[in-house]
Amino acid sequence: MIDIKSMIEANRNGEAKGLPCFCTANEHVIRAILQDAARTGLPTVIEATCNQVNQDGGYTGMTPADYFSWIGEMAAEAGVPMDQIIMGGDHLGPNPWRKEAADTAMEKARELVRLYVSAGFRKIHLDASMQLGGEPPLSFAQIAERAADLCTVAEEHAPDPDKLVYIIGTEVPIPGGETKEPDALDVTSVPRFKDTIETHREAFAKRGLDAAWSRIVSVVTQPGVDFGHTSVFTFDPAPAKPLAEAILTEPAISYEAHSTDYQPTEALAQLVENHFFFLKVGPELTFRFREAVFALAEIEAQIAPEKPSGLKSIVKRRMAENDGYWRDYYHGSESETALLRIFSYSDRIRYYWTDPEIAEALDTLIANLKGAEVSETIVSQYFTGLEFGGMPTDPDALISGHVQRCVQRYNEAAGLV
Repeated sequence: MIDIKSMIEANRNGEAKGLPCFCTANEHVIRAILQDAARTGLPTVIEATCNQVNQDGGYTGMTPADYFSWIGEMAAEAGVPMDQIIMGGDHLGPNPWRKEAADTAMEKARELVRLYVSAGFRKIHLDASMQLGGEPPLSFAQIAERAADLCTVAEEHAPDPDKLVYIIGTEVPIPGGETKEPDALDVTSVPRFKDTIETHREAFAKRGLDAAWSRIVSVVTQPGVDFGHTSVFTFDPAPAKPLAEAILTEPAISYEAHSTDYQPTEALAQLVENHFFFLKVGPELTFRFREAVFALAEIEAQIAPEKPSGLKSIVKRRMAENDGYWRDYYHGSESETALLRIFSYSDRIRYYWTDPEIAEALDTLIANLKGAEVSETIVSQYFTGLEFGGMPTDPDALISGHVQRCVQRYNEAAGLV
C-alpha cells in the first residue's frame, strides 16, 4: 500500500516529490490515466467530487460505490492493481445541498461521507465551509466543528479507519470552478493557516478524535494559483514563502493545492518544492480530451465517411439547447459565449460528454475512424509533434496519448519520473 505519510515526510525534509490528484469522471480520461499507471507503476490518485458522485447520483448518475466499482473494473482491464491507486473524495460535505436548512444539509453530508468511506475511498477532504440555507458566513470554529462532525462519521463507518487520510481546509474556488473571471488572488496568510489548524485541533479534541487527528496529512490553502475562462494565475514562490515555511511548524502535514490546472510544469514543480504535496487537476484533463476529440473530427472530415458523426455541430447545438452547465459562468455576446463554450479554460463542455446525443456522435466518430485507413500524414496534421514511424492512427490511442500529455507532466512536476 502507498505510504502517503512517508512521502510527505520526505517532502518536508526537502525531497521535491508530491502526488498529482486526478479528479474526473470522464471514462476516456480515466482510461488514459490508468494506461499511464500501468506503464509506469506510479502511485495514482483518482478522485471524485461531492457534485460528481453522491447518494443522489450527482451529475454522473453514480453513487460512491458505483464510482469505486467502475474505477476498479477499468483498472483491472488496464492491468493496474488497486493497491497502486488511492481513491479520494473531494469537498465532502454539504455543498450539493447548501440551499437547504443546515440540519438537513448536514445530515445529507454525513450520509455522503458514510457512503464514500464504506465504499473504500481513503483520501477524504472534509469541507463544510459553505453557508447553508441562507445562514450568515461561518467562523473558522463553526467550519471546524462541522468538519469534525463529518470525521466522526468517517471513523465509525470506514472498514479500517487506520487506512484513511484526511485533508482539511477550504481556501479554494468553489467545487466546479469560478463563476466569473477572478481579477486578483490573495495567498493564504500564516494567521489564517494557523487559525485553520487550531480550530480543527480543538474541534477534533472535543469529539475524542485523537486517532483521526493523526491521520490529517494536508491542509488546503491558496498558494496564489487559479484560472478563469481565458486567464491563468501562475504560481509565484515569493508571496507564498511565509506560508511554505509555516507548514514546517506543524508536524507531519503538507499542503494541498487546488485548481493547479494549466500551470506551467516548472510552476507545478515549484509548488511541490514549497510543500504543496498534493496537486489537484481536473479541467485540464478534459480540456485535452476535447482537443483530441475535435482533432479527430477534423480527420473524419478529411476521410469523408458515408455517415459522418457531425460531432462538432451536435456539441454546439446541444450546449445551446441545454445551457444549465454554462449559463451562470459565461457572459457576453452570443459570439463571445460561443467561443467560451468550446475553448474556455473552465471547460464547462466537460459536463456534456454524457449527453446521449453527443455520446452517440462520439461513438460514431470513433467507429468511423476505426473503420478507415487513416494515414500518418493526416494524423500529423491534427496531432502535431508525434514521431513518424511510430505514430498511432487508432482514435482511442490518439485520445489516450493526448490526455497523457497532462498526466505525464504532472508526474514529472511531482518528481515521480
